[in-house]
Amino acid sequence: MNGDNPPATAKPDLQGRAEIEQLVNAFYGKVRKDEMLGFIFDDVAKVDWESHLPKMYSFWETVIFGAGTFRGNPMAAHAKLVPQTEMGLPQFQRWLTLFRETVDTLFEGERAAHIKNCAEDMANVIYSRINGVPDPRFDPANLTPEQRERYSRYREQAAEAAQPSA
Repeated sequence: MNGDNPPATAKPDLQGRAEIEQLVNAFYGKVRKDEMLGFIFDDVAKVDWESHLPKMYSFWETVIFGAGTFRGNPMAAHAKLVPQTEMGLPQFQRWLTLFRETVDTLFEGERAAHIKNCAEDMANVIYSRINGVPDPRFDPANLTPEQRERYSRYREQAAEAAQPSA
């Protein structure tokens, strides 16, 4: 056996549009069956899946491969649901759990890890902005001493940059 070849049981990494489509289809199949999330998509948002899925293919293809094919406003799409249903942290955490599980079931590798990180960033940013709350990942009380030092330097530099020049 050649040491350069991965074991036969290894999962592929995301390579292009075909894998993105596989991931998105599997993921939204789980979402639609999910007790917490399914009704939000099908009954509240009344998602037109024939048009939504290709948008999601383009979104993730743009995020991971820089395709530049996505057109849309995810923030506005999510914000309009806030008055209609619960769009809190538990819903976004559930979405993220299902996304990670789907990626882990189908893929592994650098791009698979990257898409999970991007999904986490996206979920947290959308949640915090549409609900008008701080990003749940950033709690200064949870910073390590090194992170506190960097954050302190960052705040000092930002304050200096905001001062008018003499």
